[in-house]
Amino acid sequence: MRIGVLLLPTDPWPESVALARRIEEMGYDHLWTYDHLSWRRYRDRPWHAAIPWLTGIAARTSRIRLGTMVSSPNFRHPVTLAKEAMTLDHVSDGRLTLGIGAGGIGFDATVLGGSVLSPGERARRLDEFVGAVDTLLREPSASHSGEFYTVDDARMLPGCVQRPRLPLAVAAGGKQTMKTVIRYADAWITEGDPERIRVNADRLDESGRTIDRILLADNGEDRPLASVDAFIDLVGRYRELGFTDLVFHHPRPDDPVWTDNPAMVEKIATEALPKLR
Repeated sequence: MRIGVLLLPTDPWPESVALARRIEEMGYDHLWTYDHLSWRRYRDRPWHAAIPWLTGIAARTSRIRLGTMVSSPNFRHPVTLAKEAMTLDHVSDGRLTLGIGAGGIGFDATVLGGSVLSPGERARRLDEFVGAVDTLLREPSASHSGEFYTVDDARMLPGCVQRPRLPLAVAAGGKQTMKTVIRYADAWITEGDPERIRVNADRLDESGRTIDRILLADNGEDRPLASVDAFIDLVGRYRELGFTDLVFHHPRPDDPVWTDNPAMVEKIATEALPKLR
């Protein structure tokens, strides 16, 4: 099981760099950040853009994989996201995983003047968005005409460092969005209700596709950072469902949800990671 850490792109830059480098030194496999323009209870606090933030982290690290958790069609277009991701793949020397989701109904959904889409519309948009990004990252030139997006002979040179393209990790929680995972993704991202996760894991099993499965652990009843034993127990339960990766939020002393002791991050690195590999 590979283990990653999610950092919010909200802290002063020197602090973010120092923490990212320390996470790499501790032996974690990947590091992620949320891709929003503003987010929930941090709406009126500093919040940096995900791609430039990850680009800076890529320049100050050397081994750890990096990813978006997750990029949103609410405020992105397939061409510009694909071009930025391709460039970041070069800056990071092939360490990027591009996480993509359907987009929520919060601030990012209306900030550009658009209306909030229905769940079905968001699922259709996600499928078209991921399909377009997949083609753009594979081909030196691409065109697309669909319900939500138009691409007219876009150039994608020099292409990705990772071949045939950088990995796509698609977040999905329902039957329709799982079809997008099965159709395009190299990895599936999920969180939340264990029973729903089990149902979707079965759907993936039935598809016959072998792709990575990434659990974003929340701080619900499981409290994965409560102790090393709690963390190992959670990993074991999801490993049985075929999960290959687990990502947890780095604790924040001023956050009302991620309230565990930050020292647990190092404790897990020294006491749990060697047992999980």
